[in-house]
Amino acid sequence: MKRKDFLYLTGMGISASMLSRFTAAGSPIVPGTRMRDVDVAIKKRMSDVALNAARAKGAAYTDVRLGRYLNEYVVTRDKNIENIVDTESYGMGIRVIANGCWGFAATDRLDNDSIARAAETAVAIAKENSRLQTEPVQLAPQKGYGEVSWKTPIERNAFEVPMKEKTDLLLSVNDAAFKNGANYVNSVLFMVNEQKYFASTDGSYIDQDIHRIWPVFGVTKIDEKSGKFETRSSLSAPRGMGYEYLVPRASDKIKSQTTLYRDRYDMLEDAGAAALQAAEKLKAKSVEPGKYDLVLDPSHLWLTIHESVGHPSELDRVLGYEANFAGTSFLTLDKWKTGKFNFGSKHVNIVADKLQPGSLGAVGYDDEGVGTKQWDIIKDGILVNYQAIRDQAHIIGLKESQGCCYAQSWRDVQFQRMPNISLQPGKETLAPADMIKNVEKGIYIIGDSSFSIDQQRYNFQFSGQLYYEIKNGKIVGMLNDVAYQANTQEFWNACAAVCDKNDYRLGGSFFDGKGQPMQASAVSHGSSTARFNGVNVINTARKI
Repeated sequence: MKRKDFLYLTGMGISASMLSRFTAAGSPIVPGTRMRDVDVAIKKRMSDVALNAARAKGAAYTDVRLGRYLNEYVVTRDKNIENIVDTESYGMGIRVIANGCWGFAATDRLDNDSIARAAETAVAIAKENSRLQTEPVQLAPQKGYGEVSWKTPIERNAFEVPMKEKTDLLLSVNDAAFKNGANYVNSVLFMVNEQKYFASTDGSYIDQDIHRIWPVFGVTKIDEKSGKFETRSSLSAPRGMGYEYLVPRASDKIKSQTTLYRDRYDMLEDAGAAALQAAEKLKAKSVEPGKYDLVLDPSHLWLTIHESVGHPSELDRVLGYEANFAGTSFLTLDKWKTGKFNFGSKHVNIVADKLQPGSLGAVGYDDEGVGTKQWDIIKDGILVNYQAIRDQAHIIGLKESQGCCYAQSWRDVQFQRMPNISLQPGKETLAPADMIKNVEKGIYIIGDSSFSIDQQRYNFQFSGQLYYEIKNGKIVGMLNDVAYQANTQEFWNACAAVCDKNDYRLGGSFFDGKGQPMQASAVSHGSSTARFNGVNVINTARKI
C-alpha cells in the first residue's frame, strides 16, 4: 500500500474527491442508472472478434479482458450525508504477443470494428516495441479452461441494498459515537463489484463476478481544557463479501480490551467503543521508550505483514522492475537460491493465497486466465518462494504461473500484484489471554495507524490505534504515543509465538498502489495474535 494513500484514508479525509486519485473508479453515474448486465454469449462473441483480429495481424498470443467495474461510496460526517457516489466503467483491454514482445490497447467502443481496431493497434504496438526488446517474452504454459465461471459467494449484494438503509446505518454509527462523547465522526461505506470476462488464445472463456465491501469510520475526541485531541478509527477489515458483513453475529465477536471482529462486523458497537477509547487515550500514560515484548492483534499485524513480507516478496520488486516508483527488495534472488535464508523464527510460516473465502484477493482465475492457488512464501522461517506470473515464472524455475496477475480496470495492463499474504496460526493451542500471561514487560497493540518503511522493505516503523501496557502477565492500563522500530529480518526472527487458528482474522487494504501509471488493488492479510520479543519502542510525542 502506498503510504500517503493509507494516511489519507485512515486520516478520514475521505470524500468524493478521492475518487480522482484512483483511475479504476470509472465515470460518475446517476444512482439507479447502471447499465444492464451483458449476456455471456455476447461477451464471448465480442472477445472472439478481438482474438481473431489480433491473430490475423500476426499475434502469437492474445488475451482479452472485457470488464464492467461498479463502485459505490457513501460518505457521512457528523449528522450529515456528505456524498453518495456511483461510478461505472465498461470496456475491453487487449494484450498480445507479437515478434516476441507485449503490446496492449483498450477501447470503450464495443462494436466489432472498434474492437478489431483496438486488437490491431495492440499488435502494431507489440511489433514496434520488439525493436527494443533484447529477449523474447517467455510465457509459462497455461491450459485453456473452456467456458467457466466464478462468483464471490455473497449472501446479499451491497449494490442492491436500498440507499436509505446504508445512509441510516452510517448516521446511526455517527450517533452511537456522539452518545459516548465524540466531538466529530466520519463514516464511509466502500463497495466494489468487478464483472470480468477473460478470453485467450489458450482456449479460456472465463466469466467472473467479484464483490468487495469496506465500512470505515473515524472518531475524534477533544479535551476542551487543553485543546488536545485523540482519534480512534474503526477496527473493521475490508472483505471480499456482500452486505452480510455488516450484520453482526455474536459468534464472530472476540472479547478483549475492546470487542474484535472475525467475519461479521458490528459497526455501531465499535463506534460507541471508539468514542470512549478516544477519551481514554487523552488520559493515557505516555510510553517510556525502550525494549518491550509486543503482543500484536491481527487488526494491527496485517499492515506489518503487508509492508514487510508482502511487498519484498513480489518478484518484480526483487528484479528491480518497480525500483523507480515502488522500490526494490532486500529479498534478492541470491538469498532465495541458498535455500537457507533465515527470514524469521520457526514460528513464521507465510502463505500466499488467492483462494481464501471472504478475502479481498479471492478469485477463481487471475487476469491472465490462470486458476488461483495457495503456496508458501516463508516456511519455518526460511524464504522459499516469491509471487510470480506467467512471464516471470521461468526466472525462478517454475513450470506454471502462481496466478497473481491483476489490472485495476479494463483500460490498464495487467501485471504482478500481491495475493493475500498471511501468517499461519500456531499449531499449539494458545489464546491471546494465555500469551499475555507470560509477558513480563510488554505492550498489547490493537488496530493499524501510521507506518514508514524504506525502499528495500527492510527498516520500518509502525504504530496502532490502541496500546495496553503489560506488566508481569497482566494488562495494567492504556498507553499512548507508541511506535515500534525494527528491521524486517530482526523483527520476524523475534516472533516467539503465534496464537492458534481460533484467533485467526483478516485485515487488508482496498488501495494497494503499485506500477506506473499507478494501479490500485485490494488484498487481505490474515494472522492470529502474535508475540515479538525485545522490540524497540519509541515515544512519538517526545520533542527532540
